[in-house]
Amino acid sequence: MARGGTGGLGRFIGDDDYRSSFKEDLESTIDLNTWSIGLDIEKLIADIRAQISHSATAEETIQATVRTEILRKLKEHTKLDVAGVYPASEERLRTVFEALLFPGRVEAVTSIVASHDSLPLGITQLGVAVVGYGGTSGTFSQRLFRKELSTEDEDPVRAAMECMGERHERSGMGRRDILSMLARRGLRDYAERAILLDKAQAEWRIGQGNPCSRELLSGSGYPRLLMASLKMLSRLIGGHKKFVFVPHAMEERGYLTLGHALQAGEYAIIRSIESDSAYFVERWGYPSEEIRSEALAFVKKYCRDILIGLFRSSAHAPPCLFFAHREHVHVAAHIVMADSLIHPRRGFPMLLEVADSSCRGVFGTDSFQGFVRDAYTRAGGKYEYFNERHW
Repeated sequence: MARGGTGGLGRFIGDDDYRSSFKEDLESTIDLNTWSIGLDIEKLIADIRAQISHSATAEETIQATVRTEILRKLKEHTKLDVAGVYPASEERLRTVFEALLFPGRVEAVTSIVASHDSLPLGITQLGVAVVGYGGTSGTFSQRLFRKELSTEDEDPVRAAMECMGERHERSGMGRRDILSMLARRGLRDYAERAILLDKAQAEWRIGQGNPCSRELLSGSGYPRLLMASLKMLSRLIGGHKKFVFVPHAMEERGYLTLGHALQAGEYAIIRSIESDSAYFVERWGYPSEEIRSEALAFVKKYCRDILIGLFRSSAHAPPCLFFAHREHVHVAAHIVMADSLIHPRRGFPMLLEVADSSCRGVFGTDSFQGFVRDAYTRAGGKYEYFNERHW
């Protein structure tokens, strides 16, 4: 929930921050006289057990307070009419199983990236799979080839110097490498959502992450990708509406704290993504104010309809975050909760796991690297360009 940024490559951390986090001064930590000599197994076990016991007890106290004072007053805190904690209806979960999930009326979309990066050539493969419980309904792929050295330059010395400069910039902290990384993330997010919208056939669609990810709201630095993303997301949010997105990991510890205060079989509707999305757009370095205005107009029109929720499918499972359209948020919550009950200790939608396995089976790193090695063999065995980590 908290927002922040360094505004640069890094910042100094104050002594108070260190003391607040670790309950001791930095000077004490780096004083070698406080370090143990060797590995004292008994002390190690005793320390870890004591810390875990203390922290777990403290966390349970926080969760009780969060449940009674925050979760029960979500509507009051957020001013969102549908905010609150809801029990998942057993009857509705059964209906979701029988009428939506198992008949194939829900499909999940996920992707995988495989890459090869050597001195003469970089290859990035994006693979996307659409899967329902009736089987895989489609796989899609795209490959990007990075080549810095041009064979068309009439001045070979100039071409070699420019190539060396580009490679130095890309391998260091230069802008080109950052944009290359952003482009891969942005293209992956775009492909997943576009395929979910235009290639999936089921009534309900499950994706991963935030539907309006930062990579898409920024275009990952590319205005054309931004415009294409806003157009595609407008159709998804304003037209299809029957979707739910679940991140593979919940990194935001504020939401995680709320989620752990839920009981098994409960879900909570927290807020919309409008304020967070607007905060990001207002601070991103767009190339013009006109482009920023278009992104903000999209956020104000569509992001208010994307709600953030939390669910906990079983007592043994961690909570999960989900994003769904305002008009269908309760059905969306029941879909991901019902699908998560198939693997109660994991507590994550099984259909996304199946889609991920299918995607890896078709576009996995091992097979991709095998094709690359074969191509190098046919090119004369130029294995000196392989990084040692590939072997």
